[in-house]
Amino acid sequence: MLPGEISHLIFPSESRTVVWPQISLSWRYPRYIGALGARVICDNIPGLVNKQRQLCQRYPDIMQSVGEGAKEWIRECQHQFRHHRWNCSTLDRDHTVFGRVMLRSSREAAFVYAISSAGVVYAITRACSQGDLKVCSCDPLKRGRAKDERGEFDWGGCSDNINYGIRFAKAFVDAKEKKVKDARALMNLHNNRCGRMAVKRFLKLECKCHGVSGSCTLRTCWLAMSDFRKTGDYLRKKYNGAIQVTMNQDGTGFTVANKNFRKPTKTDLVYFENSPDYCVMDKSAGSLGTAGRVCNKLSRGTDGCEVMCCGRGYDTTRVTRVTKCECKFHWCCAVRCKECEDTVDVHTCKAPKRAEWLDQT
Repeated sequence: MLPGEISHLIFPSESRTVVWPQISLSWRYPRYIGALGARVICDNIPGLVNKQRQLCQRYPDIMQSVGEGAKEWIRECQHQFRHHRWNCSTLDRDHTVFGRVMLRSSREAAFVYAISSAGVVYAITRACSQGDLKVCSCDPLKRGRAKDERGEFDWGGCSDNINYGIRFAKAFVDAKEKKVKDARALMNLHNNRCGRMAVKRFLKLECKCHGVSGSCTLRTCWLAMSDFRKTGDYLRKKYNGAIQVTMNQDGTGFTVANKNFRKPTKTDLVYFENSPDYCVMDKSAGSLGTAGRVCNKLSRGTDGCEVMCCGRGYDTTRVTRVTKCECKFHWCCAVRCKECEDTVDVHTCKAPKRAEWLDQT
């Protein structure tokens, strides 16, 4: 049994419960653990299966790291989709984090599962390297001498224990999906794995040179994770190329929905259902609509007013912004700036006509 087989954002397949926000909020305040006890806190996180709840109680320090990681991958999701109709919006008072949009087996759901799984790997691996967890530390296998294209080097420093992070995330994220064993669970497991492997893809070898005048005759090296943004960028490209699939006849894998497309590999995101257009508020589909979203009048891309506003048009408001400018360094040691006013036009999407909006609610 691996430490940390707690639930990941166990996003819904039909009646499933998503538990991420409880993790990120309940474990945000570790000082409460002593007073309430891990058992009380874990018992109040809905959606956990028994195995997950037991591990939650056993490893509260891991839960704290996972909660911090949840905030990070949600920010990354919102960055990646900031110029799109669906912008990875979270719902403050909804325990499903993203609402009903995750009920559909869409490419958006595929991305969320992948980025969240990657976020767990990243958070746990980082916590191991920083000494925040009792159950892991730096990679114990990175010892002795090794070789790369530049020659031999000595392992030193603290290599990120990515394999522990992946093993933990696999147990943590996949636990509930393995219990259900339906088509959506198979999709989730596939996309979870894509996310985990994406973090490992961007491990980098960092080295310090030793020798006369930094001649680098000797090197000490370690493996380090890249910034999480690289993982987010990579998974965003996988979202663009996600492959629509159906279950095969024996229920053990996928078949492409369109025979003209290639079969998915282990690194491709997969999904079953087409996405809604996210143009108008549709509670049943979890769409918040784009009314009031800021758009770019000059862009022809997804952030442009024509695309973002779904042809409804946009309103223009002239606003004055105050920014710091003409900053100068003063010895020693301060930077002093002036405040400058800048007047700009802000374009926001018009709301749909009332009859059109009523049709979708």
